[in-house]
Amino acid sequence: MKKKMTAPLTLIFMTQWTLLITQLCVGWHCTDGMNGSAIENFSCVIYNISLMNCTWQPGRDAPGDTQYFLYWQNPIYDDVMECELYIKDENGRNTGCMFQNVRIEPEKAYFLVNGSSKDALIQFYDEYIQLYKIEKLMPPSNITVNCDEIKNYCIIQWQQPQISHSNKDNCFKYEINIKYKDNPEGKTKYTSIQEWANSHTFQRSNTRKKYLLKMRAAGSACFVSPAWGEWSAPVEFGNEEIISSSVWILLVVAIATSLVVIGAILFCKRTGCWKAAFPQIPEPKQVFRGLPDTNPKLMESKIQSITSENEEIILITDVVK
Repeated sequence: MKKKMTAPLTLIFMTQWTLLITQLCVGWHCTDGMNGSAIENFSCVIYNISLMNCTWQPGRDAPGDTQYFLYWQNPIYDDVMECELYIKDENGRNTGCMFQNVRIEPEKAYFLVNGSSKDALIQFYDEYIQLYKIEKLMPPSNITVNCDEIKNYCIIQWQQPQISHSNKDNCFKYEINIKYKDNPEGKTKYTSIQEWANSHTFQRSNTRKKYLLKMRAAGSACFVSPAWGEWSAPVEFGNEEIISSSVWILLVVAIATSLVVIGAILFCKRTGCWKAAFPQIPEPKQVFRGLPDTNPKLMESKIQSITSENEEIILITDVVK
């Protein structure tokens, strides 16, 4: 039944837009116009779920006073919407537009940009766009990492990015990117593409490092943009060992040795074993202390007096005999 209805609905839709273009062009003469006056490089992007930004450049041959106006219609609504918030260049000319509360539908939306000038007729530009193809997907949400310190693996879990037109997990594929925290700009340590899943197991090769994980999503089915979306904010996980085990051992030994030496010194100072272990060396004795004055003249006179006394003693001895 749905396939049979597609062709009539498309025909009705095209007919309505033909009438719409005719209505918009009344008074604007947009079916005619000067060559090179229509806008160029028209593009739109949907972001943050429901915001749409469209931009363009003025026609290269358009007069300087040319002003442009954007109209569009979502295929499920009949109302034609003109831009409410234009983006202007330095000359005050409209070069873009911002829309809010945009809802993505599978059918193509129609965009029309016409213009006006006092000096010439301005050509219009129109384009059909499938809105889901221009959506910039948000990152996956609620990303968590839980690690088993014994088995050295981590379970990564997440939820699908928020979009306005689907809530099915099997519409997305995900890219996982993991790097070491101490080298975030370096080579990627691990990358993986996961489809139709909301969890993944990562086996750690180094349990002494911290890691940074980020993810992004793209459509793999449904009416979801196949282009990769925004990266998530980095998620940190793992244990970081700043100093290696061998350095820790040497550091502990050095500190313990220092504490033992300091404790021994303090103990010996308090108990007196320091003097027993290291006795004080005595000063040398003054061997020549108390000797008479060694003045040569004085010594000579004393020797003479001793000699004369000895002679007298000898004479006395001889008389007695």
